[in-house]
Amino acid sequence: MAPRSFWKGYLKLSLVTCPVAMVPATTDNEKVRFHTLNRATGNRVVSQYVDQETGEAVEDDDQVKGYPRGEDEYLMLEDDEIASVALESTRTIDIESFVPEGDIGWIWYDKPHYLVPDDAVGEEAFSVIRDAMASTGTVGISRLVLYRRERAVMLKPRDTGIELWTLHFGDEIREEGAYFEGIPSEKTDPKLMEMMQALIRQRTKAWSPALVSDPVQEKLLEIIAAKKKGKKPATSKAPPKSEGNVVSILDALKRSLSSEGKSSPKGASKGPPRDK
Repeated sequence: MAPRSFWKGYLKLSLVTCPVAMVPATTDNEKVRFHTLNRATGNRVVSQYVDQETGEAVEDDDQVKGYPRGEDEYLMLEDDEIASVALESTRTIDIESFVPEGDIGWIWYDKPHYLVPDDAVGEEAFSVIRDAMASTGTVGISRLVLYRRERAVMLKPRDTGIELWTLHFGDEIREEGAYFEGIPSEKTDPKLMEMMQALIRQRTKAWSPALVSDPVQEKLLEIIAAKKKGKKPATSKAPPKSEGNVVSILDALKRSLSSEGKSSPKGASKGPPRDK
């Protein structure tokens, strides 16, 4: 059964419009969640805004957004002033432009969603927009209010539906040059490269969601299950101590290959990945 949509509205391209529904492509519903409690009473603790100087609680109507313009000095902005620069419609995905799919690097991608037609009448318009993007190798760019904030979004064809990704804004992206420019670019030693490639081949296997399972989540569930039964949770062993810096990369690779060869997992690749 498909999950219930959390957003409904319209997909619009010029004069072509169709009703659509959207659901996040990822979920954290299965994650272990905690409440903060008062240890003495077992009651839940609630949070509230208080005045930093007086310590008194501030009611919702007395809270206002403030932009810092100096030390302990703020410029107040009212809700209607902030709303005046927002989108005219929060329920319409109006595709403003298209760009080649490959032009948007992974670093711009934020949160994925699935977009689907919301009624049979709009399916044709939805399909035409989707297929036209696929045939031209482009993705649509628009803006949308999601999670209480206006966001740039990208629409990308996927099977019979459309992926909708929220995108980071330009001032949120750090340029990699400042971080990578100090890394040496000398050519790698061929012998070391060959051994490293062999080590990679020994660890190569088919993709599976099990490769990104959450061990912390599993251990938390074990602790919770033990506490429900009135048992004392098992304590984990201390992590092994680090061996320190490896002086010789060659020796480290030799030891790694020897160790991997003795405990090579089933299904590991016997040779380098090949292009199909």
